[in-house]
Order: sequence, then C-alpha cells, then structure tokens
Amino acid sequence: MDLTELAAAVAAAPTVVGEGARTQWEVGNPVGDAVTVRAPAGVVRYEPADMTITVGAATRFAQLDAILAEHGQECPLDPRDPSATVGGVLACGLSGIRRLRHGPLRDHVLEVRFVTGDGRIVKGGGPTVKNVTGYDVPRLIVGSFGTLGVLGQVTLRCRPRARAASWSRGTASATDVYRPASVLWDGEHLFVRREGTEAELEGAGTVPGFEPCDAPALPDGAHRGRVSVEPGAVCALGRALARGDVRWCAEIGVGTVHVATDTLDALAAVRVVAHAHGGWMLREAGGDGLDGFGCPLPNVPLMRRIKAAFDPDGKLAPGRLPL
Repeated sequence: MDLTELAAAVAAAPTVVGEGARTQWEVGNPVGDAVTVRAPAGVVRYEPADMTITVGAATRFAQLDAILAEHGQECPLDPRDPSATVGGVLACGLSGIRRLRHGPLRDHVLEVRFVTGDGRIVKGGGPTVKNVTGYDVPRLIVGSFGTLGVLGQVTLRCRPRARAASWSRGTASATDVYRPASVLWDGEHLFVRREGTEAELEGAGTVPGFEPCDAPALPDGAHRGRVSVEPGAVCALGRALARGDVRWCAEIGVGTVHVATDTLDALAAVRVVAHAHGGWMLREAGGDGLDGFGCPLPNVPLMRRIKAAFDPDGKLAPGRLPL
C-alpha cells in the first residue's frame, strides 16, 4: 500500500486507526471497533552523508536498525520490542532507555507525512536537519496515538553508532560518569550504560564503585505502565512504590519510571502514587478499560482544541486518548 492507497482507505472508513506490529497496541485506551489500516513499509530514501533516512511508517525498527548499521549509523528509537514499527513507536511516543544521552523520540523526527480523517496527505517538517520554518508538526504527531492523523512516512535524523557499549552495576553514585547513555535505578542498584570506542571504554575502566554486568531487563508482568515525573521526584516516588506490590525501574535524570504488577488493582494504585508526586502514568499493557492516565491531564482543554482542528469529525483512533 502506498500513501495514495492509504489516503483512500482512511477516507472511506467511518472510524479508523493505524495498525503497526501491535507490540504497543495496549498502550493507552482501547481503540474499539475502528477500521485498521496499514502504512507503507520500506526505505524511501537514505542519505548516509547527510545522516537522514526516509521510511514508510510500517517499517519495523529491526529492519531500520540493520540498514543503518551497515553504514555505522543508528537512530536511537529503542523500542522495547525490535519488531515494533517506526510509525507505532512514534505514535505512542515511548522513548527508549537511552533518552538521557540521545534525547526523546521527537528529537529524531525531521519530517512526517500523514493522512487526515478526510483522506488528505499532509506534510510537516522537512528532510533537513536545519529545517526551522513553519509549525513543528512532527513533534505534535509524536505521542498523538494516531488521533491527529495516520502516519504514512517519516524522515529520521541518524547519528554515528557507538563502536562499543558496556553496562555496570553498583550502589554508589554515578555522578562522575561522563555523559552516560543511561542510568537506571531499581531501588537497590544503579545500572550505568556507557558508549564510545573500545579504547575509550577500556581507558576509562569501569565506573568507580561499580562492576561490569549484563544489560538490565525492564520490569515485566501482566500489567505494565510508565510513570512520568520531574527528575528530582524520582527518589521519593521510588520509595513510595517500594511499599506496594509493584516492580519498578527508574531512568535517573529523565523522570521516567517503568512499573509492572501482577494485578490490575496494583497498577491502578500506582496511578494514585504517581499523581501524589506530581506525575501521571500511562498504561502500557494489561487491564482492558483502564485509561492509564489516572487523574485528568492538565492539558486536556488544549488537546481537545488540537483534536478538533485536525480531526473535527472524530474518526481517527476514537477513544484512544481520554479527551
């Protein structure tokens, strides 16, 4: 399916939602009985010298990563499941655990082409790194859950791929580590990821007070969520979560806390804790009907105005966001 065919399918459907690999299908609210459509897949254009790549939104991250690796480059979208599609990752807006060094998802998107509810193909942004004209539509689309348009094609910013990476585990402070790619904390240990050349990693040795370890696994369970708080509130939030029936791991310096529980009630309790610490929780998996946001979001009025401007008939991903 090309963009023209995608536009025709969206225009003909009474309600519609873009479908990728369904690796993040449970994130947010259920999508109901909307017609599912799929975007094009594959590489449209790759300019290694410019470090930009344009792909169909249904391209799987694993395929994208393999192509970039051949040229010593990467685009650190870092989905939890490598089989996730690029469009699905961007639509859900879930940044990977290397956000501390590489930035959030929206920083990697230069241009988007998406289909509106009435079947129009709209372009936002531009295929150059220094594109600064017009409204920043790409950043608006990232994390919109397909409620503003069905992503069809994206242009991404690439960067050199680190030649080596290592994880270390310890209980001491990691503040002396120069530009770590990720610092995770599970309430007991800190896990630090460093990236660079082999010589850089060997020359610096291990992190003081730490020992080499395998990459840590994010908490898993029947019910999962992602809490967002101010970075300075992570420690207090972690101590509060430790008193409940929840497994968790926090991204230090970012303010994202990954949580997993065995019961729906325990996940719902995390929402309350998140709100008490000035944050909110997005449900990632488990618990049909749990909105995942807990208390109403403070920006709902603005979100409703944007939704009305982009999708006045309300046919795109109805109910996915609690508007």
